[in-house]
Amino acid sequence: MSQIRLFFTKDKDVARTIGDLIFERFDEGEFPVSVFETCEESGTWAVSIYVDKEDADRIGTEVQEYLASCGHPNTFEREIIEETDWVTKTLQDLAPVRAGRFIVHGSHDNDVPKPHEHSVIINAGQAFGTGHHGTTAGCLDMLGECLKRREYKNALDMGTGSGVLAIALAKALPINILASDIDPIATTTARDNTIINGVANQINCITATGFNHRGFADAGPFNLIIANILARPLQDLAHPMSAYLTPHATVILSGLLPHQKARICATYRIQGLRLEKAHIRDGWLTLVLTK
Repeated sequence: MSQIRLFFTKDKDVARTIGDLIFERFDEGEFPVSVFETCEESGTWAVSIYVDKEDADRIGTEVQEYLASCGHPNTFEREIIEETDWVTKTLQDLAPVRAGRFIVHGSHDNDVPKPHEHSVIINAGQAFGTGHHGTTAGCLDMLGECLKRREYKNALDMGTGSGVLAIALAKALPINILASDIDPIATTTARDNTIINGVANQINCITATGFNHRGFADAGPFNLIIANILARPLQDLAHPMSAYLTPHATVILSGLLPHQKARICATYRIQGLRLEKAHIRDGWLTLVLTK
């Protein structure tokens, strides 16, 4: 239902006095009242009352009569405030993200992808990654580069979140992908997104802490692992991850800050992986390693 903003403007002292009168008289929370500055240069303040459209006449008359009895006669101006779905509006304001051959966008932007681009649809309300963060976009950049040079047959997306990286890979290659996350809500979100993107038959989403799930043994070994997490867990995962890699496998790591590069590279070098490329996007570091 639309709301009506009933308001008038005064100088600061008068506006605050009127606001206090309204607060004291109408103290049962029948409608919201605000008093705020609208123009710093002129010192203009607004007294506003927000009411449902059907109550505007009654409340406006009641408040005006009360203020007149207190020596402050005023006539409200009116502004219609249309009901807004703020979650959807916020997502619509997020521009599609392009990273190499990939584009991540909401379903409201289905007409945006170009014919040669791999479209990944991630809709409103997803707290686990829409592609707008530099870590996710950086992984997509590097995934696109790796796909130009190598063939992959079996992949793992660790810390999948919304599933954006696994979905992007499934759009690019007709291969099986395992997607894992420590958070069961993220796993459910990722699974739903695989359906929306038409790649559910390629991606198996599981909830797991580290490699503590039989799904890794069933699906592995992998010749591509993408892990977009954080530096500390990436260090902890280096040793167990190496057991699930094929010879000459590619590992893409992100969720890193530039100063963490040496520490992560050293940890993975012990496991037989060498640095192939370091990439920075929006201040976040993505590493490409090869076994």
